[in-house]
Amino acid sequence: MSTKTQVFKATEKHVKIIGRTHYYNDVLWLALSGGGVEFSFYGRKAVITVKGDAIASTGNNLARIGISVNGKRVIDDQIDKPLKSYTVFESDSEQNVTISVIKLSEAAMSTVGIQEIAVDAADGIKPIPPKLHTIEFIGDSITCGYGIDDEYELHSFSTATEDVTKGYAYLTAEQLQADYSMVSYSGYGIITGYTENDQKLTTHLIPDYYEKVGKSEGEFDDILLPQEIRWDFNKFVPDLIVINLGTNDDSYTKDDIDKQTEYTQEYVAFLKMVRLNNPNTPILCTLGIMGDRLYPFVEQAVKHYSQETGDSNITSMKFDVQLAADGYAADFHPSQVTQRKAAQKLTAQIRRLLKW
Repeated sequence: MSTKTQVFKATEKHVKIIGRTHYYNDVLWLALSGGGVEFSFYGRKAVITVKGDAIASTGNNLARIGISVNGKRVIDDQIDKPLKSYTVFESDSEQNVTISVIKLSEAAMSTVGIQEIAVDAADGIKPIPPKLHTIEFIGDSITCGYGIDDEYELHSFSTATEDVTKGYAYLTAEQLQADYSMVSYSGYGIITGYTENDQKLTTHLIPDYYEKVGKSEGEFDDILLPQEIRWDFNKFVPDLIVINLGTNDDSYTKDDIDKQTEYTQEYVAFLKMVRLNNPNTPILCTLGIMGDRLYPFVEQAVKHYSQETGDSNITSMKFDVQLAADGYAADFHPSQVTQRKAAQKLTAQIRRLLKW
């Protein structure tokens, strides 16, 4: 029996949407690390067509995607053309198939769209059911999985070696059976981005983009920048928010108490923004994987915020500092071993806090 090919758009009716995305001109656009879709069907074949942004023609900072079939990654590619089609599954007999499409690289450099999903399946495709819990992770390069596929510390950044699915945040969500949303940008912080000249880098601040769909050099359909679109916080209501910010701020604050105090004050202001958009969600503030010098100021921020607002639905946790013995990824970022250890620590802490 031959099944007629059916073509679907990546809408909520047909797929489970993962992370912050934006549907524009009949394409589901992904910017942030870990954004994507998941769906299932019973059939013989699946072809997924994705759309590149203008970055795809430059050859630099290309978006990297991973496509998995029944839990096994079958496509790992960078989007270097305006359109790319992948036959991700083909079989002589009908089978139950679950497919996920995940953006492995981060928002700042490039975006990618899911144009259509074509399947030979009589009943079409359907979204995967939601998981038990939901977590939003707010972070920097560590959350993005910066350089994790290049375990040589003297190499520099490339979207080709970035894989969010090997980072502590993704691994934690997996262990806790949680759907996730990542808001993470390499080099970003609360009062400054990463700096080597003691000057603040105020173009790289998470609070400026937290309420946006994303922030990128790449435009959705080469028209719309994700930072021009306000995120609708009703689309994903997390059961927990994990914040891991301060590693880049530390490049500026160092041991200067005035600068560290400024970090604390702005952290409090950021917590108020997060709370405004997530009125009932517990918040867990973390730091320490690439250095823990600012961690006492994270604790101070949590304390000051609670005292000021009367909101006690917030805690903090210090990660263990990475060990040379566990290796490093590019630019001395956490190795896969370090990321897994961090995931274990965070998972255990969340289980204690929330009884998951």
